[in-house]
Amino acid sequence: MIEDNRGQDDLDFTPPRKGISRRDFLKYCGLVAAALGLDASFIPRIAQAWGGARPPIIWLQFAECTGCTESFLRSTNPFIDDIIFGTASLEYHETLMAPSGQNATQNLLNAATNYRGQFICICEGAIPTADNGVYGMIGGKTMLQIAKDICPKAKSVISFGACASFGGLPAANGNLTGARGVHKALGGFSTINIPGCPPNPITLVATLTSYLLNGTFPQIDTYGRPLFAYGTTNHENCERKLSCSDKCLYYYGCRGRTTHNNCSSAKFNNIVNTPGSPDGCWPVQVNAPCYGCSEPRFWDRSNFFFYNGYYINACEPVGP
Repeated sequence: MIEDNRGQDDLDFTPPRKGISRRDFLKYCGLVAAALGLDASFIPRIAQAWGGARPPIIWLQFAECTGCTESFLRSTNPFIDDIIFGTASLEYHETLMAPSGQNATQNLLNAATNYRGQFICICEGAIPTADNGVYGMIGGKTMLQIAKDICPKAKSVISFGACASFGGLPAANGNLTGARGVHKALGGFSTINIPGCPPNPITLVATLTSYLLNGTFPQIDTYGRPLFAYGTTNHENCERKLSCSDKCLYYYGCRGRTTHNNCSSAKFNNIVNTPGSPDGCWPVQVNAPCYGCSEPRFWDRSNFFFYNGYYINACEPVGP
């Protein structure tokens, strides 16, 4: 829970590097505040949090498509990578770092040793566990062994994306690799799960912001997901439900009624919409159904290609 310390002095801060204007930085902090369910009075505290100490981050990639990293890097208003990489200390990320081979491996080991008990470990991708994890190897070591070596040294572990959280596509029925989410692969190891395929990057940044503000992560649900982002279903904030539209996509396979996520409110990509409408976009807005990618085993449970194919009123109740 975010603590309210509104009595503190107003902030005089320097925006992060890379040429971000003060105006854009404050606008960004406002987006983070909104994602956390905080009012505008918290914006100075959020700006101060990101302008202070730089928490070390180790980002591990396992069995994944790099879509979660892509989602994170392609965010705008302003560019989230400008904020994160200017205010956090990214010690290791295979996709973004310059070193390769043994140098990269040594960087990882050095960072985990030097910042033991201090760094935040962000995991992307499922972890193959069958046959002692041989179906996923990096630098001669199994992904399973890397996770066992690095994650226990972290202050906290965040599973970013459906694969890292619950196994995702690599863990779908019929897989031979025994792929699992980080929590299960490590025998119930405590993680903060931010599922989605891909997840919304604002959820990751807001989660980190909560940590920077209070030294603790947000409250979570039974699946380890932050309640501020996954406490309601997509259907509850869907524009078609709010207007009781006759174009509900439930019988086109939409799982928004049972999918806990903030897609319908936070949206993606900051696409400029009509006046009075929040910027950004999400599947239903372009007449595509929600496939429930933030729920466990969504690949096996979603009805991707088979549906009845007719509209109903978005306020109409449906059966179980």
